[in-house]
Amino acid sequence: EVQLVESGGGLVRAGGSLRLSCRYSGFTFHEQALGWFRQAPGKGPEGVACISWLYDNTFYLDSVAGRFSISVDEVRNMVHLEMNNLRPEDTARYYCASGEDRCRGSYFYVGMEHGASGTQVTVPS
Repeated sequence: EVQLVESGGGLVRAGGSLRLSCRYSGFTFHEQALGWFRQAPGKGPEGVACISWLYDNTFYLDSVAGRFSISVDEVRNMVHLEMNNLRPEDTARYYCASGEDRCRGSYFYVGMEHGASGTQVTVPS
């Protein structure tokens, strides 16, 4: 059974940093890609970052490229999202996702399983 549990969100000033974490179980990183998507109130989901070991590819949303970084700790079965220089428009609930073999562009999260709760990131304007 696939399980994904997110943590690490919070309230941070513009320009600040946060590190999101997701503990995964029921599969290995060598089998499935891992990613993060977000959803802000009143908006649809948006793929933020994705990483695939099988196809050795990554994806970043244009607006976060150069500010966010996705990484995987295979020993601890964790996927992290380092977020730097945060902006008010990054405010959203962030979800960890898995289930495909590669990162298929900006809609990579479609069809993937994701954490039930997500973790809230708030950057006041």
